[in-house]
Amino acid sequence: MNLTMYTDYSLRVLIYLGSRKGKIVTITEIAQYYRVSRNHLVKVVHGLGKNGFIETIRGKGGGMQLKGDPRQITIGEVVRKTEPNFHIVECFDENNKRCILHSACGLKSVLAEANRAFLEVLDRYTLDRFLQDPEAMKDLWSQVGHGQWQV
Repeated sequence: MNLTMYTDYSLRVLIYLGSRKGKIVTITEIAQYYRVSRNHLVKVVHGLGKNGFIETIRGKGGGMQLKGDPRQITIGEVVRKTEPNFHIVECFDENNKRCILHSACGLKSVLAEANRAFLEVLDRYTLDRFLQDPEAMKDLWSQVGHGQWQV
């Protein structure tokens, strides 16, 4: 199973916001912290807002914050809502029936079971387990040369 960069960045944004415990954070701040493209994060943040994971605040002093309790957000839920599909092989896509084994293949059911198991494991973990201590974040922030950390 290979997660998209979109899902990876979505998880990073949620971890960052959860670690900041209700503070209003900007996309630029997160992009600098993780050293990733701000443009990519704009799309990610929009999707996280649409899916109800974050609250965005417009205007001067605006930004975003985590919406809800990190103990209630499962990693599995985030992955399901951010991955475009779980077609780990072409026959998982109902619109793609090019494989000649499609109707008689036993491998498809095994791969489907593995896919379900993958998501079941992710469902056992909530966001709070991965939140970082603000002091550790402060140390990392200064190590990557971003100046003063606002605790």
